[in-house]
Amino acid sequence: MTYDYDAAVARYFEAWNATDADTLAKAVAAAMTEDAGYTDPLSEVRGHGQLAALIAGAHEQFPGFEFRHTGTADGHHNMVRFTWELVATADGSAPVAGFDVITLAEDGRIRSVLGFLDRVPTA
Repeated sequence: MTYDYDAAVARYFEAWNATDADTLAKAVAAAMTEDAGYTDPLSEVRGHGQLAALIAGAHEQFPGFEFRHTGTADGHHNMVRFTWELVATADGSAPVAGFDVITLAEDGRIRSVLGFLDRVPTA
């Protein structure tokens, strides 16, 4: 089976950058399976509702920021890894950065995310 890694990553960032509830719900459903799991050092959630709440919480904590894919997605089989930054739209500063490893379902949506934080604010 062949997967479109770039399309999966693009849908993932569409979800993470959605700010209104309706758009967010649709973007999460398009990017992730119904039972998708997300785990990083700060969170562990499962399913569309919890994923949408996690993303909404990130936007509440960092208003005026957007998630940006950096580098190139690297994948094999049904797994993809990629780097990202959380960037202030006002000045381009990026206080948070990391990389994620996603596992894709047969339909190309994300089944699981393992997130790693490389840079976080100290205060």
